[in-house]
Amino acid sequence: MKNSPHWIEVSLRVDGESAEAVAEVLSRYGHQGIALEQDGIPPDTWDEGDVPAAQYLILRAYLPDDAELALRKSQLEAALGHMRLLYPMPAPQYRRLPETDWAEAWKAHYKPLRVGERLLIRPLWLQQELAAGDIEIALDPGMAFGTGSHPSTQLCLQALERRLQPGQDVLDLGTGSGILAIAAAKLGARQILALDTDRIALQACHENARANGVVPQIKTQHGSLEAAQARQQHYHLLLVNILAPIIVEMLEQGLGNLLYPNAIAIFSGIIDSQEETVTQALQRAGLQQMERQQQGDWLMLAARRPEPALP
Repeated sequence: MKNSPHWIEVSLRVDGESAEAVAEVLSRYGHQGIALEQDGIPPDTWDEGDVPAAQYLILRAYLPDDAELALRKSQLEAALGHMRLLYPMPAPQYRRLPETDWAEAWKAHYKPLRVGERLLIRPLWLQQELAAGDIEIALDPGMAFGTGSHPSTQLCLQALERRLQPGQDVLDLGTGSGILAIAAAKLGARQILALDTDRIALQACHENARANGVVPQIKTQHGSLEAAQARQQHYHLLLVNILAPIIVEMLEQGLGNLLYPNAIAIFSGIIDSQEETVTQALQRAGLQQMERQQQGDWLMLAARRPEPALP
C-alpha cells in the first residue's frame, strides 16, 4: 500500500479552435477541473503591456494514481482519438506528482499578467510591483474558470475597460472566479450582479471579491439567465464570457431585454468559425453590433440595445 496517494498530470498542447472541446473531454476524467496555460509566451513578457496572443494553449488535468488509472487513461485516449478525426493534436503527456504537490501544481503556470491599459491580474500568492495607474485584480481562482490567461477573458477585460462608465450597474453572467466582476468594481461600477450555476465558482468569486475589497459592490447569486430575469432589473453593461451556443440560446430567450436602452453587452468565448451564428442571433434579438476584436481564434463582440423607435 502507498503511504500517500499520488496523482498523474496529463497535459495536451492544442490550438484555440480545439481547446474548448479538449477541455470538456479532460474534465470527464480529471479531478477538480482543468488548468489552462498560454504556450509560447516567454515568462519575462508577462509583466509588459503588450503580450502577444498565444496560438497554442496547454491544458492540464489530474488523474488519481489508483486501481482505476489504467482504465481512465484508456477511456481518455479513446475519446481523444475520436477527436483527432476533427482536430489535429499530439498525444497526451503524463507526469507523476505526489499528493502534496498536485493541488498546487497548476499554480506554477499562473503568473502576473497585464491586460488592456491599466489592469494587472496578480495571483494572490505572488507579489508584483504596481506601476502608476495600475488597477490590480488579485485572484486565487481555485478550480473556477477565469485566471485572465484565456484569450476570451482577456478580450472581455479589454472591452470592459473601454466601455464601463463609473456608476453603472453591471450583470456578469457566468462569473467563474469573479475576475470580470472584480474588474468592473475596480473600474467604478456601482453594483455588479455575478451569476453562476456552479456553487464552487460563486464561493471563489466571493472570496476573491473580499481579497480585493469590493464585496459591497458585488452580489453573487446561484443561477443563470432565468435568475437575472426574475429580478426584473436592467443593466448598463452586460458581460457574457461563455460558450457561443449558450450565448445564442440566451439571446433567443430574451437576454437583450435586460439592458437599458442604449446600454451595451459584451460577448466573448466565441470561436471565429462561430461568428456568423452569433451575429445573426444578435440581429434577431434586436441588438446592434458595434465592435469586434479578435485574439488568435477567439472573438469578442460588443452590441448595443437601441433606443425604442418614436411613435
